[in-house]
Amino acid sequence: MAHFTPKIAEEDRLAVPDTYKHWKKWGPYLAERQWGTVREDYSEHGHAWDFVNHDKARSNAYRWGEEGIGGFCDSREILCLAPAFWNGKDEILKERLFGLTNNQGNHGEDVKELYFHQVSTPTHSYCKYLYKYPQKKFPYLELVNNNIRSREDMEYELLDSKSFNNNAYFDCYIEYAKADVEDILMKITVVNRGRRKANIHVLPHLWFRNFWKHNKRFSRPSIKSISDNCIQSRSIRNGRYYFYHENGEQLFCENETNNKRIYNGANEVDYVKDGINDHVVNGKSTVNPEKNGSKSAVWYKFKLKAGEEKSIRIRLSKKKLENPWSDFDTVFDQRIKECEEFYGSILKTDLPKAHQSIAKSAFSGLLWTKQFYYYDVFKWLFGGPGEPKPFRAAARNFTWQHLTNRHVISMPDKWEYPWYAAWDLAFHMVSFVEIDPYFAKEQLLLVLRENYMHPNGQIPAYEWNFSDVNPPVHSWAVWNVYEKDKLRTGKGDTKFLEHAFQKLLINFTWWVNQKDKHGTDLFEGGFLGLDNIGVFDRNHMPEGVSRMQQADATSWMAMFTVNMLRMSLELAKTNKVYEESAAKFFRHFLNIAWAMHHIGKKDISLWDDEDDFYYDVVELSNGATSRLKVRSLVGIIPLFAVEIIHKDLFEQLKEFKIRAAEIVRTRPDLASLISNIEEANRDGNYLFSIMRGYRLEKLLIRLLDEDEFLSDYGIRSLSKYHKDHPFVFQHNGHYSIHYEPGESRSNMFGGNSNWRGPIWMPLNYMIIQSLRKYYSFYGPTYQYEFPTGSGKKLNLNEIANELTKRLVRLFEPNSEGKFQYHADDRNKLFSKDEHFKNHHLFYEFFDGDNGKGLGASHQTGWTALIANLIMEMKESES
Repeated sequence: MAHFTPKIAEEDRLAVPDTYKHWKKWGPYLAERQWGTVREDYSEHGHAWDFVNHDKARSNAYRWGEEGIGGFCDSREILCLAPAFWNGKDEILKERLFGLTNNQGNHGEDVKELYFHQVSTPTHSYCKYLYKYPQKKFPYLELVNNNIRSREDMEYELLDSKSFNNNAYFDCYIEYAKADVEDILMKITVVNRGRRKANIHVLPHLWFRNFWKHNKRFSRPSIKSISDNCIQSRSIRNGRYYFYHENGEQLFCENETNNKRIYNGANEVDYVKDGINDHVVNGKSTVNPEKNGSKSAVWYKFKLKAGEEKSIRIRLSKKKLENPWSDFDTVFDQRIKECEEFYGSILKTDLPKAHQSIAKSAFSGLLWTKQFYYYDVFKWLFGGPGEPKPFRAAARNFTWQHLTNRHVISMPDKWEYPWYAAWDLAFHMVSFVEIDPYFAKEQLLLVLRENYMHPNGQIPAYEWNFSDVNPPVHSWAVWNVYEKDKLRTGKGDTKFLEHAFQKLLINFTWWVNQKDKHGTDLFEGGFLGLDNIGVFDRNHMPEGVSRMQQADATSWMAMFTVNMLRMSLELAKTNKVYEESAAKFFRHFLNIAWAMHHIGKKDISLWDDEDDFYYDVVELSNGATSRLKVRSLVGIIPLFAVEIIHKDLFEQLKEFKIRAAEIVRTRPDLASLISNIEEANRDGNYLFSIMRGYRLEKLLIRLLDEDEFLSDYGIRSLSKYHKDHPFVFQHNGHYSIHYEPGESRSNMFGGNSNWRGPIWMPLNYMIIQSLRKYYSFYGPTYQYEFPTGSGKKLNLNEIANELTKRLVRLFEPNSEGKFQYHADDRNKLFSKDEHFKNHHLFYEFFDGDNGKGLGASHQTGWTALIANLIMEMKESES
């Protein structure tokens, strides 16, 4: 756990209450894709990808948000700031990132650009972003056409085109430094990496989100020229701002839809949203000669020699400044220095430099993927005051009419997934607590609020279907954040813990009522975030399968229960009422453990004594039961239901101790299923776990077997055993599953992720964290083979470190000099080109055999857990 050094400027900024009125008021909160989202979909049949696509985006004024390349905005996204570029050859300005829709990509949606979130402080007092822009005509159509291929084929990427041949591209660096809360300095530096002179146009944009069209309380704001080097914005919502620039040509239009282009209808204003684009690219008279509007840009034109660079300075300030440039460079230098000091306090010098770099990149990417997220489901379904009701054949999220989200939220990936996902966010916060515990706690409480959580207690999943069911990891994240923050400050934030606990009680009740409908303490849940991990779609079971007892759903609930037990005990230290809750969750934990081994009339168990593994069990309509013998992460998840509790806590909480002893006395059969619940180790610790020592040992044999789960780069999601031994289930149809280490060959759940072999960082993190907990009980004398069959024995802490090293190997240069996740870098740019090879990407998941990065390429959300692993490995070694 990080320990902040006193007198760090960034830490002082973080400690200011209500930071969205202070140093976090402005940040990189602009989406990287607003087009193709559910929020902007007003089509009859819910075809979100097509209603506003990339081609329409430049002409369509969005209802719910804005987008840009390396953009900044305020925390309510009233006023936005971002650059656009033009190489003089493209048919449109480069205002937004391009990518394929879910229908166009052979593995689902996929961004087809090169950009890197280079660095950011938690308050965004300093940020840096790199975009690589080809000097040749951008190959939009080529990227679409060449990805019309099967799922068996590799994706066609931007680097597969000739766009970057001979280094004919520009590096476009976008940097921000804050002189004060509302004094934002922006620097755009373009560098010609090619061998010849090349033209580049740079257009810093300032514009208002269109908040007035759908809210009659607000009139259209204005942006106007007040001098050759200053533009003024003015709005009833945020007052005046001054946009200072040096030279350049000022351009203005309105952030209003070009109805004529999109719908062949009449425009409501003369100068519409794509006016600046059409003027620059096509020379049309589509900008306002009166120099005012609600969208503006300053047009710079450069012809750069090979290797030459040019910088543009911009300043957006509440202040009317006599000389906006006098302290510009000084402010930048100071904020960069403070950024280095901050990360120097987080990442200790005894960490290897390469590991410091990985962690800093991971945390910075995490910070860049914050986004202002606005979605009012009631208004989306029925229209706002005075608006007609949108016509939809089937209204998505109809039962979530209470949901009104308008906040800065951590996104999984601001292009591929520009919407929050409940279980992703939980993992994000376990990383965020290392750099910004205030934000971590705020976000975990945010999705538990009444305008997020359903009245029935369900936490919203994601905008495509808020009713989908994700694993119940929120309690795990809350407890992790609480513990890490307590270690940092020396005092637990019990106010945060109690707030979260009260709402999690409601969520726990929803799980029990909705996913344990038979009251047997065995849980269902469908896909549970693991998409295609089942032999069939667990949301839509084959005819004749009446019920599925899911090993993962039940184990997740065991973990949820033990998390709630631990929180109850912590809160009971200062409020004895919580001893009641502790006793309740203790009993529920025992009940789940018992139920996992007594299913149906034959008392079948989720644990298979023959295979020494946990499996899902299906109950057929004829009353028969059958284990689905798929060796996947589903059978590993029981490992996560573990907690270590010291005997001193039991002595302190007398009522709970009496109640727990009574339960054990009257139902010894329940207690016998839990590991060492009556026996403390020599340090006085009790182990609460559904994994008895024998089962733990047997499970580890498979987990640490390189012919099964153990890869050179972490733990696979499906055992390699199924490569030669596919599992087949035949009941009213033929269903099979086999090991697929890379991209998915199935279109189940959109086909853009794969849990049938690849390595996923969040579950690897939970495995490693669980092993460390078991180690804290069993100690160094309990040893296991690593890898299985090697004859080499290690204790559980050493095994956790060895697994961490394999995961870190993904981000380290291999023998060819490139990061392992670039395993298919056919052009060798990432191994040989100095302007490519040191920039990290954080992929959604990784090939189970060669470590290649797959899925979303900027999913710094849960893949940022690599930073936690690096820091925790160092702590465990010391």
